[in-house]
Amino acid sequence: MSTPSTATPKAKSGVVEVIRTLRITRTSAVKARTQTFNTLWGVMIGAPSPLRDDLVALTKRTLINRCLQLDPETDDVLTLIGAPEQLLTAGVTTALRDLARRWKTLDEEITTLNKQIEALVRSTAPELVELHGVGIELAGQFLVTAGDNAERIRSEAAFAKLCGVAPQPASSGRTTGRHRLSRSGDRAANSALYIVTIVRMRRHQPTRDYVDRRTAEGLSKREIIRCLKRYIAREIYANLPRSAPIAPEPALPSTA
Repeated sequence: MSTPSTATPKAKSGVVEVIRTLRITRTSAVKARTQTFNTLWGVMIGAPSPLRDDLVALTKRTLINRCLQLDPETDDVLTLIGAPEQLLTAGVTTALRDLARRWKTLDEEITTLNKQIEALVRSTAPELVELHGVGIELAGQFLVTAGDNAERIRSEAAFAKLCGVAPQPASSGRTTGRHRLSRSGDRAANSALYIVTIVRMRRHQPTRDYVDRRTAEGLSKREIIRCLKRYIAREIYANLPRSAPIAPEPALPSTA
């Protein structure tokens, strides 16, 4: 017989929900901007040689700015139907200019969203942003994973499981104590933990010392990363903003 769930649902009525919404909007805009540039590049590659040769060697932003300055012979291409070469040049020039305008609009939208997200994340979780390797983007992801009511996550072990970094036995039955990577949990949060781990392995001396020590003990790089992600999840959990203090974890019963 099934039992009712006792988990507290994620609240969606605060600043973190606003951050989540803005992040979704930015992701959509970034995808649209990439698609727009890919379309512009394809049109430019197929343009008449004089136009293409003038643009193909330019860097990305220089290409956009040059296309913004393109001045087609006429915006009404119907008037050039009797002149195929002029029609092609005018049509391609108009397309490149309009695509560049679209890219510029999306780029400005993304810049505005980035500023809004940064301001909200810094005001909501200043301690989280100060952690080594945790920038605005990663801090925003951790906030979204925890929700507006981070106190609903009862322990660091629960947060680790939520992020997919809880230790999993390498095999069933009798084992040698080895563990494997977990494939469950919030994969976006798991990816964020991985990025923090890689940054610290490269630029954080205490982490580099830990890697050297564990390597000498015989652990593989994958096993070391798994351990580091679990430790970092503990640090992230301790610095999440919450309206109530962290409840102490119950002590294990004595076996004496």
